[in-house]
Amino acid sequence: MSMPFYVPPEQMVKDRADFARKGISRGRALIATQCAEGILIVAENPSSTLRKISEIYDRIAFAGVGKYNEFDQLRMLGVRQADLTGFQYSRRDVEARSLVNQYAQAIGHEFTSGAKPLEVEILVAEVGDDKNGDRLFHITFDGTVLDEHGFSVIGGDAEAVLARLQEKAPTDDSLGATLRAAVSALAGPDRTLGPTDIETALLSRTSRRRRFERISVGTVTELLG
Repeated sequence: MSMPFYVPPEQMVKDRADFARKGISRGRALIATQCAEGILIVAENPSSTLRKISEIYDRIAFAGVGKYNEFDQLRMLGVRQADLTGFQYSRRDVEARSLVNQYAQAIGHEFTSGAKPLEVEILVAEVGDDKNGDRLFHITFDGTVLDEHGFSVIGGDAEAVLARLQEKAPTDDSLGATLRAAVSALAGPDRTLGPTDIETALLSRTSRRRRFERISVGTVTELLG
């Protein structure tokens, strides 16, 4: 009688983590950062049809890197959950924190028990009435939740992008200066990213109910100029 194949739990977790990291590293990075107007999210994305940044609910945005079909399924899960909570209770009861807990559980379950881990990292952002009320949650491939402050970088080459962003932090927090710093950090010293190479959205700190707005190529051109 043959002995069953055995893999130590430590080795299995390491192999799954390496597999997920390899898939995520092939994706392009994404930055979310506070500015005077709200929370700016900038992703390197030359596609005009596949979106990395989307609206979840009134004050909440979702962004993902890695395998598109996997993080898009997570986006739809969040939209359905937010709509259900808002319908059953009230719109003010829909918070990023509760959505993040569900995302962490779903991603963590796939990492430990699924056929393969999800090759994704996601970001959930919620804009407040002032900067102290902003929330940035980074959820890694194993379901770990990082509560970040000021800015967050996810995706391939995130450490290098983060270092460049910290080095080139603008002296003022206007939308234009913040956008230029983010694009420069994504591009690095050897490349140039134009308005058609990036996807940009803003969670606006306004009084209207829906805060999410995409920034058009024309507006990005003006701000970068």
